[in-house]
Amino acid sequence: MAKVCAVFGGSRGIGKAIANLLSQKNYKVAIISRNLEVARATAQEVAAPLAISCDISKEHEVQNAFKEIAQNLGHVRYLVNAAGISRDGLLLRTNSEDILSQMSINLLGSIQTCKVAIRGMMQHGGAIVNIGSIVGHKGNIGQSIYSASKEGLVGFSKSLAKELGKKNIRVNVVAPGFIHTEMTSSLDEESLNKMIPLGRFGEADEVAKSVAFLLESPYITGHVLVVDGGLQLQI
Repeated sequence: MAKVCAVFGGSRGIGKAIANLLSQKNYKVAIISRNLEVARATAQEVAAPLAISCDISKEHEVQNAFKEIAQNLGHVRYLVNAAGISRDGLLLRTNSEDILSQMSINLLGSIQTCKVAIRGMMQHGGAIVNIGSIVGHKGNIGQSIYSASKEGLVGFSKSLAKELGKKNIRVNVVAPGFIHTEMTSSLDEESLNKMIPLGRFGEADEVAKSVAFLLESPYITGHVLVVDGGLQLQI
């Protein structure tokens, strides 16, 4: 059976690295992004057979994305939720729009994609990896909403893993620390490296390897795999 994988947020950053690695491992990868042109460019770059435009905060667009994947590649057996946004700021200065957008994309969007995906996984099993963040576990000044959305994803994933275990559908989380992406490009890397036991930011392809490991590990579910160079060890 074809290894069809939907990678939401697969057009750049960590999602792109995941799509690239899975494509190399002979998965049929669908790259899903809000920007269709960027998704198509990435699909061509990583040799993925399908690119789709989708706003995961909108249920009907998520449903349409899975229909398009099924028509072109077959039913999705593997799902990676890498789409996410950050609107950093102290809570007192954060407007309602920024709160809702982070929760809608980082948490509710992943819930929507999982809900649709598992319908097609019920018969033959499957695997889901949601991309969280070490910030969700540790907390960080100016990222209270982002942290809430990412740690909410952990609780959701663990509960879903219990729901779906008997159907041979595994649900896990990868929680990256500071990784070289557009989202971290403005950070003071030199200062932050001093907080990381391994002394450096991670690379997107290092996170991708962790995702592939969980997709392919038949006896791991409900797990949070932290990929942060040891940052979680710091008090």
